[in-house]
Amino acid sequence: MTEEKNELVRGLTLTNTVALVVGTVIGTGVFLKTAIMAQDTSAPVMVLAAWVAAGLLSLAGALTYAELGAMLPHAGGEYVYLRHAYGETSAFLYGWMRFIVASTGSIAILGVGFATFLSAIFPLTTVWAETTFNFLGQTINWQFGTKQIVAVSAILIFSIINCFTVAFGGRVQSLLTVLKIGGIAIVVIGVFFFSHTANWGHLVTPANASSWGGTAAFGTAMLAALWAYDGWNNMPMAAGEVKDPGRNVPRALIYGMIAVTVIYCLTNLAYFYALDFGEIITANSTRFRNALPVATKAAQTVFGESGGKLISIAFILSALGALNGSILTGARVPYAMARDGVFFSKAKELNVNTRVPVYSILMQAFWASILAISGTFDQLTDYVIFASWIFYGLVTSSVFVLRRKMPEADRPYKTLGYPIIPLVFVCVALWLVINTLINRPVESVVGLILIALGIPLYIYFRLKKK
Repeated sequence: MTEEKNELVRGLTLTNTVALVVGTVIGTGVFLKTAIMAQDTSAPVMVLAAWVAAGLLSLAGALTYAELGAMLPHAGGEYVYLRHAYGETSAFLYGWMRFIVASTGSIAILGVGFATFLSAIFPLTTVWAETTFNFLGQTINWQFGTKQIVAVSAILIFSIINCFTVAFGGRVQSLLTVLKIGGIAIVVIGVFFFSHTANWGHLVTPANASSWGGTAAFGTAMLAALWAYDGWNNMPMAAGEVKDPGRNVPRALIYGMIAVTVIYCLTNLAYFYALDFGEIITANSTRFRNALPVATKAAQTVFGESGGKLISIAFILSALGALNGSILTGARVPYAMARDGVFFSKAKELNVNTRVPVYSILMQAFWASILAISGTFDQLTDYVIFASWIFYGLVTSSVFVLRRKMPEADRPYKTLGYPIIPLVFVCVALWLVINTLINRPVESVVGLILIALGIPLYIYFRLKKK
């Protein structure tokens, strides 16, 4: 039967869908975040433990989302689950959060990360405007120059690519995912077999390291690792375009997150095997903005300075793969909201030829470009992660609500370890939110303010719909 012209096309295969999970998750975080995690914990073993814990937590979330995605395989993902479980208000605030900071913030960060890695090959040092100001007690240094122009250009180019058919976007995603995994494999295998500084003694906490800050410091480090894992929830946003979603959505989530966790743990083990703790602490971060990324430092122990620049190509491909996946999936949330009458109506319109939500993609690209020139990497990620984990916990809890409200619904996949795994996920998510409120109050307050800004807009759309 011919599909209606106002409906999305199920053009994503299982391979495309797994690539969407892996390719969206593996972006810039695994190459950058280890430095700030080392600064927080002051112990190599605790950094590695934070990566493992964040991976297991993300996998627990993916197992729960697999049930929700197979049961409700529609565009919008978490927005759809919240609407069925808790009603329109919570679903709208989630969708608003995704648009105003989470999806667009992730896209902005990936654009900036791409420019950061590109600058290792082609120096992007020109700054046309710069200012320093105080925001809620925090000093922020704002710059506008060639790096920001490159970041915005990448966002716009891949947004245009995703205005073509979803099948084309899926093929681009699969290609970039294969290339990025190959690049990471070159670094990891090179370090383990050919690094001239490799030493398992690097895993021992240095005698001059500052004392460990306890569970609060571990929670902060875990929050940074969770940024690198962020994106596992994105694929269900495009579930309305996945072939045989009852089978492929759960498989892609589970297979993809197991693969990502293994890749991340091996990559970070390689960093600590190749570099002493001092080299990792002083790698690129907010505290050391002009330093080389930890991944580049590790690659240079194998290939030298020129080899490190060549390996930067793999990092560039990784950022672009995550950027493409984030653009493809993120635009489906405003589309779903607009179809329900709680977002700008243009966002629900599909291109007559490609059958993708072009206006939603372009709205997303515009706001992400604004964010790309408005903050530092670590500040943006803190806003994104805090706001996201409020809703991750809420969405995961909806599996309990929907089993009670919709007991007869078709569930092609049921959460492994139910109810323990989703309950543990919800409890840890609550702990992370509270820990961030205490230890990152500025970023937390900004995240809450951004969510609250959606309330007047929701009232406007509700009145308009009536």
